[in-house]
Amino acid sequence: MKIVVLGAGVIGTTSAWYLARSCHEVLVIDRQPEPALETSFANGGQISVSHSEPWANPTAPLKFLQWLGREDAPLLFRPQLDPAQWLWGLRFLWECIPARVRRNTESALSLAIDSRDRLYELRRETGIRYESLARGILHLYEERRDLEHALAQVDLLRTRGLNIALKTAEECVAVEPALAHSKTHFAGGAYAPSDESGDARLFTRNLAGVCASNGVGFRYNVSAKHVEIARGRVERVVIDDERGIEESLRADAYVVANGSYSPLLLRPIGVNAPVYPVKGYSITLSLGPDDVAPYTSITDHSRKIVFSRLGDRLRVAGTAEFAGYNTEINEVRCEALVTRALDLFPRIARSGDAHFWTGLRPATPGNLPLIGRTRYPNLYLNTGHGTLGWTLACGSGQALADIVNGRRPRPSFGFLGVAQQGATPSVAPA
Repeated sequence: MKIVVLGAGVIGTTSAWYLARSCHEVLVIDRQPEPALETSFANGGQISVSHSEPWANPTAPLKFLQWLGREDAPLLFRPQLDPAQWLWGLRFLWECIPARVRRNTESALSLAIDSRDRLYELRRETGIRYESLARGILHLYEERRDLEHALAQVDLLRTRGLNIALKTAEECVAVEPALAHSKTHFAGGAYAPSDESGDARLFTRNLAGVCASNGVGFRYNVSAKHVEIARGRVERVVIDDERGIEESLRADAYVVANGSYSPLLLRPIGVNAPVYPVKGYSITLSLGPDDVAPYTSITDHSRKIVFSRLGDRLRVAGTAEFAGYNTEINEVRCEALVTRALDLFPRIARSGDAHFWTGLRPATPGNLPLIGRTRYPNLYLNTGHGTLGWTLACGSGQALADIVNGRRPRPSFGFLGVAQQGATPSVAPA
């Protein structure tokens, strides 16, 4: 089949890779001049199977209230005159119910484990390089109550075969010696040695190159304007081409992998995808030879921040801001990341300026992506991955290819249009 993929981030590019391996003719379009220049550009860098619990959990509503009015809060809600924001918020509260949290966590974990294994296979097959470090992820908890909450998650991960162990504060320093100089006291942590880190942008760019050498077409500086339906199917996608001239793209099937912008294409054709943009921030610090910085990737749960070493750089990313499609950089929030980085790792000299970045994470209320077929038989979704896009990319791409090919994907997950046990996200007529 001829398939058009809308979006050349890590999700769209992995979708193209697995579709092409299934002998489909694939064309990827993106409004940017090259791959991975939006959400995938400067994310936290973690491939984190051990962090599958969604934002929506029983502790989230109280934390939201505690952080109200703080410009540097880990989670910041800026009310908009946007019904989609408020509807998403109500659905988020529903997903905080313990039974929903367990269901969502188990579904995300199933897909994350499969995705990790797919990444191993892809790496062996292609030799792709992306500044990866297989040093695990260390989860740090400041408060004793948060460490006790983590115990239940550790037990769940162990039952699924993941190697993860609780650590005392002293044992955390043994895992990552750079923490020995930290100004912050931690109650303890949990260490998952099989997790990894790496540069998602570099991975996406290099995979796009491998795809292109295997016949996948890429068109950049091309914007999808709208989708047209005829006789119950997608007939064409109307785009502005590289010169800004309107053009029609026709194919046998279409994949929407436009991240936070997916609902804007889908809503006019009656597909309600519960995806909302959640702004995240990152800083990237250049490291000198004398800087004492971590090699193990770190998740600081008290501040919702992650740290990943990418060659001679340290990526610090996190926080969540609900502010619609606003992409302006808030320097207060970026400076908070700098402050926290130097608090945990005070022997980083900061020989150069930190590079500030912000991007929109495409989040669903329950933190489960939307993968599969819509009400239109030739229109597919691979979007809504929230904070787990890099973690779930390969598994999502393979699952999408399986569904397009009429096969049931391997993970136990609620894929759209597939009768399978799991938590099925709602994608219905608007």
